[in-house]
Amino acid sequence: MKEKLVLVGNGMAGIRTLENILKTDNERFDMTVFGTEPYPNYNRILLSKVLQGDTKTEDITLNDWNWYKEHHIQLFTNETIVKIDPDNQTVMSDQGRTVHYDRLILATGSLPFIPPIPGSDKKGVTAFRTLQDTEEMVKASTMYKKAAVIGGGLLGLEAARGLLNLGMEVTVIHLGSHLMDRQLDPVAGQLLQTALEKQGMSFLLGKQTNEILGDTRVEGLTFSDGSTLETDMVVMAAGIKPNHKLAETSGIEVNRGIIVNDFMETSVPRIYAVGECVEHRGQTYGLVAPLYDQANVLAKHVCDMAPTPYEGSVLSTQLKVSGVDVFSAGDFIENDEKQAIKIFDEQQGIYQKLVFQQNRLVGAVMFGETSDGPRLFSYIREGVDMSDMEKVSVLTSNELAQENTIEQMANDHIVCGCNGVSKGQIVAAIQKEGLTTIQEVKQCTSASRSCGGCQPVVEEILWHTLGDDANRTAQKETICTCTTLSRDEVIHEIKEKGLQHVKEVMNVLDWETEEGCSKCRPALNYYLGMMYPLDYKDEKSSRFVNERMHANIQNDGTYSVVPRMYGGVTNANDLRKIADVVDKYEIPLVKMTGGQRIDLLGVKKEDLPKVWADLDMPSGYAYGKSLRTVKTCVGEQFCRFGTQDSISLGIALEKKFEGLATPHKVKMAVSACPRNCAESGIKDLGIVGIDGGFELYAGGNGGTHLRAGDLLMKVSTAEEVEQMAAAYLQYYRETANYLERTSAWVERLGLNHIQTVLLDDKKRAALIERMDIALSTYEEPWQEIRENETETRQLFQKATASV
Repeated sequence: MKEKLVLVGNGMAGIRTLENILKTDNERFDMTVFGTEPYPNYNRILLSKVLQGDTKTEDITLNDWNWYKEHHIQLFTNETIVKIDPDNQTVMSDQGRTVHYDRLILATGSLPFIPPIPGSDKKGVTAFRTLQDTEEMVKASTMYKKAAVIGGGLLGLEAARGLLNLGMEVTVIHLGSHLMDRQLDPVAGQLLQTALEKQGMSFLLGKQTNEILGDTRVEGLTFSDGSTLETDMVVMAAGIKPNHKLAETSGIEVNRGIIVNDFMETSVPRIYAVGECVEHRGQTYGLVAPLYDQANVLAKHVCDMAPTPYEGSVLSTQLKVSGVDVFSAGDFIENDEKQAIKIFDEQQGIYQKLVFQQNRLVGAVMFGETSDGPRLFSYIREGVDMSDMEKVSVLTSNELAQENTIEQMANDHIVCGCNGVSKGQIVAAIQKEGLTTIQEVKQCTSASRSCGGCQPVVEEILWHTLGDDANRTAQKETICTCTTLSRDEVIHEIKEKGLQHVKEVMNVLDWETEEGCSKCRPALNYYLGMMYPLDYKDEKSSRFVNERMHANIQNDGTYSVVPRMYGGVTNANDLRKIADVVDKYEIPLVKMTGGQRIDLLGVKKEDLPKVWADLDMPSGYAYGKSLRTVKTCVGEQFCRFGTQDSISLGIALEKKFEGLATPHKVKMAVSACPRNCAESGIKDLGIVGIDGGFELYAGGNGGTHLRAGDLLMKVSTAEEVEQMAAAYLQYYRETANYLERTSAWVERLGLNHIQTVLLDDKKRAALIERMDIALSTYEEPWQEIRENETETRQLFQKATASV
């Protein structure tokens, strides 16, 4: 008969323990899991990626609902254990459920440390610890504009970057004298601050918060020096504390955390603890690598495998915030017994420091260039004797790095510090299981599954192990998981076989799922429309919901309607139409957008057709993968600095490319002079007027991945601007991956290559000709609505039935 094992806590450490138990002896236990949150096991490390907009919620799930079913694990979510009865070996939940256990594992994690600041209970004050916290921060960013983050450590900076991406003004308040003062030395901390200030963050260092101001909701902060700060939201990221309340009230010995021995046993027989809730040899841990070390020992212990005792962990930290790379590991503070070697390239923004003690590397700090981080961390963990080599060679990656190529890397070399996966384990899995992609390696071995910092090394191992096969498999990016074909291969097959419809492509090219998915269907619809502009009939069912609705859905289920205003110019007649529509349909919010248009927010779904009919204005395509807007300044007609007529050119460009289907949204701008009032330098295509002509800037992005546009070329006339814009956009349409912004496309193809194509007279003429064909097919989408309001309403209801 199986033993009954109960796990309290559905987080990373607890579920990793179960994973290891299943690998060791999958028939030994009948498992039950209780989780306070309503989700299956997810990667808490990547919450910052979700907040920053780089990752979706579903992408950070480590073990989905099916995993629990497949392994016969009973999972109770949204249910918290409130009592343990060690004498009767039972646990009781807040819903009155009582469950017997033979062995009990406590993985209750940690709680955010909320400093005892008066006013911390006000609305608008939140921690950054769970998916729910993340969702609340995203929601708040739509209603408020100023955020304060208390805590300049790893978590606080990642939260600040996310809020910045959400369009908020962000100030980080930190008690220490430099950022990440537990992980970085003052030099690296200052470099990090400078880099983040360039991204738009503000910092108040050496500040102690006295009070959170406001009646019921936060309105500001006061500090011990008497200064104040206005803010609409406060994020507490000042640290974490072990969640040991359940253990304490159940008679289990606790101190800062639940006290455990080297086998993760608590003071009560048959009760164990693992993860952030525990205290081992006086030490608590908040990073994932030590938690997984503990999980490995505990799993073997409860399976009677006599594991090597857990003796503690060496810590490493990696931060990647919008292109800023930071790494630290071990004991990086030098003193009389520990000497440091440093390299500081101020021009390149690179700082590296290694700390040695008795010919062994014991600590490292790196800023700007951190690719050697995993290698150095392995030397620290393994205590490599470096007495026979020049210490500086370790830092400059000469002698030792040459010996440490993938081919010569030892099989027992730990590649993934978070999960303790060695090179040999990765190679064996690739060879034995026939793995060919980084995703397969991640799922099979867990290497790079947590923080992702070792993924480049894992990819190198994969490519090296596969040899020639790597060129055909490992480096190929498929358009989605429904197919093994890349974007180029799909387009080649469409041309070769004359495929004309989305379903036809899927059937002929052996799609693994009959109906495709939300990623490949819109992509195929776009590729077919781009390749056959005159013959292909757009499949509205394959478009994203916002495009089918011709409006952006909001978080409360209403919609946002944005009429077109060419070049940001309007007139009294259109303004009257808008005002009448707002009154008639009781639209709650009218807002100016960053693209010089008027946004009507809060439109009910059933009113959309009538709103557009009454407006009788073109759609601004605020929802579309198309040209959104051409922003303009007032130009030479009104501005004393202007050198060109920016308004006329902006209107001409917006009318010319109106409704053009593109791989992703496209934003343009025309500035009349280098003062750049229309922000042309951060647009997909930006035009700047200069004396005697125009400068064209390509691949800018003012959103999640901030990027300044590259100078594409200079031209003399407005007509040349239109021609180059047409050729540039058509080349983007034909060569970009679906949902690839021009910023990523320019970096992937290279600016020089794009310039060579556009400056070739024959190639440019052919691109412009194909662009003219594509533009000739444009039809104003609202004509259909005006002609048949009932049919369109039915289409809307069907399109949003699952929203």
